[in-house]
Amino acid sequence: MAFTGFPEAALDFYDDLEIDNSKVFWEKHKEVYRTAVAGPMRELTDDLADEFGQAKIFRPYRDVRFAKDKTPYKTHQGAFVGVGPSTGYYVQISAPGVMVAAGFYEASAERLAAIRTAIDENIHGAELEQLLKKYASAGWEIGGDTLKTAPRGWSADHPRIELLRHKSLTISRDYGFDDLIHTPALVDRIREDWRAATPLIDWVSRHG
Repeated sequence: MAFTGFPEAALDFYDDLEIDNSKVFWEKHKEVYRTAVAGPMRELTDDLADEFGQAKIFRPYRDVRFAKDKTPYKTHQGAFVGVGPSTGYYVQISAPGVMVAAGFYEASAERLAAIRTAIDENIHGAELEQLLKKYASAGWEIGGDTLKTAPRGWSADHPRIELLRHKSLTISRDYGFDDLIHTPALVDRIREDWRAATPLIDWVSRHG
């Protein structure tokens, strides 16, 4: 089936789950999760798959084995289209609404070293710098985990030290409660934003 929009019930479900994150609540409302969240998310990503590839829809259960927080269920539903190691396109629905993102969310030591070498290189580093300036100007939020200090082997006064400190790098855009998220038009909006994010994905894929 084609995507018709996330119903209001999806936002209400996560509002309530944040208050009562228990198995009792989940069992009572799992059909709401299935019809208002998981089903529409699959339809949404299926409608985007022709251009970006099939998405992985994440399980709703948290891995609490080593976590201090033992609440059993995620308070969001995410889907990810991978185009490289930990690199690709992301969409999420939660109580605050819908957001999209792209980039890489983790990297091995070898891959991170390759990315930093590219950032250090004047042409490739400047290309990434200009890309991120363009995204910021267009309203994207630049994110990712960063070191508090310069990475080992790099000078703290490097002209692109802020980029070199990144251990992951993402851009994201929040649609919030926009009426758009309840309509089929969300597919085209995400398609447009993922296309806009593709140059960042391509840069990471070339150099990482």
